[in-house]
Amino acid sequence: MTEATRDVELRSTLVYPECGKAEEETMPTDACQYFYDCKHCGALLRPNEGDCCVFCSYGSVKCPPVQQARGCC
Repeated sequence: MTEATRDVELRSTLVYPECGKAEEETMPTDACQYFYDCKHCGALLRPNEGDCCVFCSYGSVKCPPVQQARGCC
């Protein structure tokens, strides 16, 4: 683990707006996740306007690049 990634939280809980269920996921460190299929109701999540990924829109923790103040992916 490098110094830059040591303080980055990689687990985030996504809350699905369609069904209200939650799922803890590991975020990718090398790419943004633009789409995500809800495991409960099948809805397709997309980032809200102004967010770079589904974790920034629906997650309990923002994506690694945002956490590191590098901006969006």
